[in-house]
Amino acid sequence: MKILRFNDDRIGVVKNENLLVDVSEAITSRKAKGPERVMEEIIENFRRYRRRFEKILEREQGVPLTSVKLLAPIPRPSKCLAAFVNYLDRPDRTVDSLPREFFYKAPELVGPEGTIELLDIPPVVISHPEAELAFVIGKKAKNVPEDKAMDYVFGYVPFFDISARGLNRRTQFVPKGQDTYGPCGPWITTRDEIPDPHDLTVRSWVNGQMRQNYSTKHMAHKIPAQIAWLSRFVQLQPGDVIATGTYHEGLGPINDGDVLEIEIERLGKTKFLIKGYGPRKDAEWIPGVSQPPPGGMTKV
Repeated sequence: MKILRFNDDRIGVVKNENLLVDVSEAITSRKAKGPERVMEEIIENFRRYRRRFEKILEREQGVPLTSVKLLAPIPRPSKCLAAFVNYLDRPDRTVDSLPREFFYKAPELVGPEGTIELLDIPPVVISHPEAELAFVIGKKAKNVPEDKAMDYVFGYVPFFDISARGLNRRTQFVPKGQDTYGPCGPWITTRDEIPDPHDLTVRSWVNGQMRQNYSTKHMAHKIPAQIAWLSRFVQLQPGDVIATGTYHEGLGPINDGDVLEIEIERLGKTKFLIKGYGPRKDAEWIPGVSQPPPGGMTKV
């Protein structure tokens, strides 16, 4: 099932790929609970809500997805975490050589066709959009063993980790986690629809030019290992969003006025707008981090 938010914080389910069915009536006291609590309740009690949603889907034809305004599928999770260097994208990188490292992203996530605001903060060189698979936690998780970890995944969502290049490793995490640097969408696809999240194609475009084209099979520490490690130190909550890292080939700068797109196989495609403050920065591609991709890099 593909679950989304739209218009004035209503809840919808995708039907037949291009239609949306409003299932808001299935949620009691929706407005009083507020957007985040509504999504947390759906996630925590999804067996019950799935039955309610399916009954509505049977009787309602739906409206075109293009006729509504999509919102961030999770409005403000209690935590949004992102993996730091978690892909085998260079010959010297192995699973054993890459530590399990994460950093916090601002929880005010940006929804489809929302605006990413690039702040002109010296000495930031440029901002790079990193297309990533993110997963959504389905139930409270603490000290989860790796072999049980997938039971704690509710679903998946395409996610951009916007990175501020030009800072050293110790000073880059706050800029990477600033407001609007966590765009995602278009919806949450529940776990049962994705047999193997480690075999999905991830693509991104800037102004129609492909930047990234890779497979999640190159992920170093897989999702079960990420959940097991994270849940040792923090208690994960329903609705928490965790981005799994990116394959770094093909990364390049974004600037004021650009249009950014992401698509993950079976999870949907969406776009975001870029607003820059300060002079337009056409920075050079950073050796060892990114390469200008004629036609896009392919690593599948």
